Amino acid sequence: MTERFAMRRRLSYSERPTHAARAAHARGERQFKTYDTSAIRPKRSKAPAIVCGIIVLVFIAAVIVGVVSLMRGCSSEPTNELLPAGQEATVTVESGAGLSTVAQQLYDAGIISSTKDFLSQASGLETSLAAGSYSFTGGMALEDVVGVLQAGPVTASFTVTEGMTAAQAAEAVASAYEGSITAEDFMAAVHNASAYVADYPFVEGAYDNSLEGFLFPKTYDIVEGATPDTVVRQMLDQYRTETASLDYSYVESRGMTPYQALILASVVEKEAAEDNRATVASVFYNRLAISMPLQSDATVAYLISDDPTPEDLEIESPYNTYLNSGLPAGPICSPGLSCLQAVCAPEQTDYLYFYFATDESGQLQYYFSQDYDQHQNAIATS
Repeated sequence: MTERFAMRRRLSYSERPTHAARAAHARGERQFKTYDTSAIRPKRSKAPAIVCGIIVLVFIAAVIVGVVSLMRGCSSEPTNELLPAGQEATVTVESGAGLSTVAQQLYDAGIISSTKDFLSQASGLETSLAAGSYSFTGGMALEDVVGVLQAGPVTASFTVTEGMTAAQAAEAVASAYEGSITAEDFMAAVHNASAYVADYPFVEGAYDNSLEGFLFPKTYDIVEGATPDTVVRQMLDQYRTETASLDYSYVESRGMTPYQALILASVVEKEAAEDNRATVASVFYNRLAISMPLQSDATVAYLISDDPTPEDLEIESPYNTYLNSGLPAGPICSPGLSCLQAVCAPEQTDYLYFYFATDESGQLQYYFSQDYDQHQNAIATS
């Protein structure tokens, strides 16, 4: 026996499977293959499917949000920086500018936050919108912005303030007209009062042929093509309008003319505070009644265009009310209507003196006295 065959182990008959065993094995194998084993196999987890579903939903939502944002970005305006509340801004509308152009100007200036909302609110403005400059304030409601445009453009102007002299008014006019009217040309017209007497009889007899005092305090519109003459006439027209209702009965009872009332009102304008003009006027009337010099520093200040020193009070001039009794020769400024009213209806007092100084809180205080001793005491104790 060779070694290869020696290594093969022979099975005995008792170890070999019988025919019956082989048949049973075959039947069992067929049954196993057809048997439903799902009940005994472990169940598969649903978690992966749920996670996948959530991921899909999140993806869809992200796509929707992106599309909506893109649509909004294409249809809406970027956020602009609005003008701070209370701060003013001027927008100039050019001739022929459409409402859409104006809307963009307002948006760029920070006056409105949405051109679309503005155009909706201002739909009726297209045909009536006028060229010019418009003034707006930060924080205005949309309807107020539209209201400003409906009201029309702001007209350039200059102001003659109460107490301003003719020379100061001339500077204001020259500045407003930017050289087209010079201060010198304006003053030449002011010093030609006789040229206006025919149209404005109240200027007749003006001292030194000057319109000093008649250039009524007001804000005046700048008029295209204006001349010194037309601007002077603006002011004289205003003087006539403002003084038309004045009652000069008291003035005339004191033997004074309306022109002299104007002179006295100009002194009151310079010497009095807003709440005591009628009282200051009474002091000057009381002095005039006894031929006592007015002794107004303001009249000498007009003469020298500066605050007077003790030496200045000795200057010989018809405007020096320290050396001369009575009124100065002419008005020393343009008084406001309230000072003219105070002269026409002064307070009835016995005061001959007044003194003013600032108190500890910085407030201007006036002290009125009937005689010199009281006056000196007021000065010493104030």
